[in-house]
Formats: sequence, structure tokens, C-alpha cells
Amino acid sequence: MKVLSEDRTRILFEKLSKYIGVNVKLLIDRPDGTYCFREKKDRVYYISERLLQLAQTVNPDHLVSAGTCFGKFTKTNKFRLHITALTYIAPYASYKIWVKPSAEQQFLYGHHVLKSGLGRITENTPKHQGVVIYTMSDIPIGFGITSRSTAECRHADPLANIAFHQADIGEYIRSEDTLM
Repeated sequence: MKVLSEDRTRILFEKLSKYIGVNVKLLIDRPDGTYCFREKKDRVYYISERLLQLAQTVNPDHLVSAGTCFGKFTKTNKFRLHITALTYIAPYASYKIWVKPSAEQQFLYGHHVLKSGLGRITENTPKHQGVVIYTMSDIPIGFGITSRSTAECRHADPLANIAFHQADIGEYIRSEDTLM
């Protein structure tokens, strides 16, 4: 596992800051130790430095992964966030959307969040902002990008898109071969 280049680190942090804002630094300096991001075959892993030292004792040819896969870089050098990062992003999310129980299933099948399925939305959420999608019982089920601001949502028609689907926990089943 290698250290991310300066350019790739910037791209990763820009993507993460779209969802968690300035809380990106809280991912690195945590109370339970120092964590870092490492790359292997265009995939970015989030790993504690203690575990990283242990992983370095293993031959790189025999090491499949270590830590949690946060996402991968595409061939065009863009970063695509994976659903496996949800447990780390959700506690620090600046903007959130809660979906009604009737819309949870649709979101988990990979559909966008419609106004008719919107339960609540964080106040002053801007347009094109990264959001974490929650159930009404505060369970994170995915993340997406808002298509409308909070003010625009109030006056939108019931079939209008509120958030574009990015990833959901249903991907654990749909894409289990490609997530690691």
C-alpha cells in the first residue's frame, strides 16, 4: 500500500469535504489513534497507523486489502466514493436528508429521492451539496447530491428529484464482487 500523491490527496479531500465539510480533519486525528489514507490499485483505504505497520509486514503480493475501502479513482482521475465509507462519513455529515418509510425501498434499489419521499431535510442545504440519506429512525442508508436547495424543496412538485442517488447500502448485495 502506497501513500497517495499530493494531487490524489487533494481530489480525495475535496470529495470528502463535499459531504462532511471541515470535519475531514476529524477523520485523521481521532481520539482512538491516528488514521491515514493509503492506495492500492487505484482504491483508497482508510486505516489506522497501528494496523498499517502490521500490514507492512505482509508481502504486498499476498495483501488484498487492509482497512476500509473509501472508494476508487477512475481512469480519468476522478474519485468515486463507495458505500463502505458511509459509517465514517455519516457521523460528521453537515447536511442530511431523511426519507419516509415508503421511499426507503426505492432509494435502496438505486433510485433518486423524490419530493414525495422526503421526510425531512437539514435547514439551509444548498443545491448540489453532498448529503447523507437517513431513514426516519436515524439509520444512514446512503448518500447523494442535492438537486434543489431547502427553499426550492418546499415549493417543488411531488415527483421532482430532491437528491440524486450516489450510493446506498443495497450495493452490498448488488455489487458485492466489485466493492473490495
